[in-house]
Amino acid sequence: MTSRAFALLLFTCLLCAVAPAAALAQTPTGGTPYQPPAPPAPPTATTPVPLPQSVLPRVTVPGPAAQLMPNGLAAAPADAPPQVQNAIWAANELQQMPYKYGGGHRRFIDTGYDCSGTVSWSLHFAGLLDTPLDSSSFMHWGQRGPGQWFTVYTNPGHAFVVIAGLRLDTSAAGVTAKVAKKIPTATERGPRWRPTLRSARGFRARHPLGW
Repeated sequence: MTSRAFALLLFTCLLCAVAPAAALAQTPTGGTPYQPPAPPAPPTATTPVPLPQSVLPRVTVPGPAAQLMPNGLAAAPADAPPQVQNAIWAANELQQMPYKYGGGHRRFIDTGYDCSGTVSWSLHFAGLLDTPLDSSSFMHWGQRGPGQWFTVYTNPGHAFVVIAGLRLDTSAAGVTAKVAKKIPTATERGPRWRPTLRSARGFRARHPLGW
């Protein structure tokens, strides 16, 4: 065999070996290219709504959690954004208001409030809600699951909100007699801060984007 013929034979063998490998590399495997996870959604840009004129103090406490005081009012966490503080201080304005079915639905300023009217009031003064919603509407509001600062628990018949760890609810469900001795308003019907959380079974958790 001449050197030229040997070189041609060697080239042909190499080509036969490389071609299947190249074809294999291009053959779809059925896998999906890796997609990096999306970054967390930034908080919705909001401006707190000015609070109504009041003689109530705007109290804060150190840290990221709200605190219920013996008089039934809540102190806002110093580490929270102003929207969160505003929602807490606004909810303090309702602590002497009676329960009123449909209250706070047609307008934010009312003579009494029901469950969703109370939730709507606090979110409005955080700059997160322009018009009141009922409990069924809250089931589709915002994003699914608990939030960092606001979590609305809602179903077709009731709604309440947890703000910076403190529950705002027209129902005293879950409040024991022992706790009520320290904070008498905790068992009253109507818009009140509750010193304990309650079961979320049967409720849908929603939160505003980024909050």
